[in-house]
Amino acid sequence: MSTLKLGIADDHELFRKGFISMLSGIPDFEFVLEAGNGQELLDRLPINTPDIVFMDLQMPVMDGIQATEAAFERFPNIKIIVVSMYNEDRFVIHMLEKGVQGYLLKDTSPDEVEKAIRRVHEEGFYYNDFVSKAMHRKMVNRQVNKHPFFPNACNVALSSREKEVLQLICDGLSTTEIGDKLFISVRTVEGHRLRVLEKTGTKSTAAAVAFAYKNQLLS
Repeated sequence: MSTLKLGIADDHELFRKGFISMLSGIPDFEFVLEAGNGQELLDRLPINTPDIVFMDLQMPVMDGIQATEAAFERFPNIKIIVVSMYNEDRFVIHMLEKGVQGYLLKDTSPDEVEKAIRRVHEEGFYYNDFVSKAMHRKMVNRQVNKHPFFPNACNVALSSREKEVLQLICDGLSTTEIGDKLFISVRTVEGHRLRVLEKTGTKSTAAAVAFAYKNQLLS
């Protein structure tokens, strides 16, 4: 069993230590990095680079938004899950646009945190009901889309199958579950996902979903 290397950036030491303690009993999880702010995280990433980082948003010195941008730029393969007290849709959508692989609230259960880690490691993203509803509300609230958020959005045309796969991703289904539901292979599902990334010009599934919702590509 391979070990998943984890890191956390949060300025509240009590939460940080409790979070680490909560997951330390899982055999294939290992925390290799903890930081009290975004700058500290960036300074330590070259020394101990985790597979997945849990990122708070509000931190001194450098906040989680700035740290996320810098981490992705310097370490393109790293995955980031936001863990925050902020439950407003605008924060969720904004961080998905930045490319984070998941967004959890700080009152999330330990079981869901573990599920998020494994799904992000295996699938590259994790969307729970909270995130899916935030994206849906964003789409519904944009009644008129005269000025797309992305300049080439009007040229993006997803096929019905690509939209179907993307919608099921938004619903929280894994690649295997999508394949079972649509009676297609995992490779075919992955092919549709990659074409969505190519058509939307995005680098992650999270960013592609945010793009699709903000530009009303999903019904």
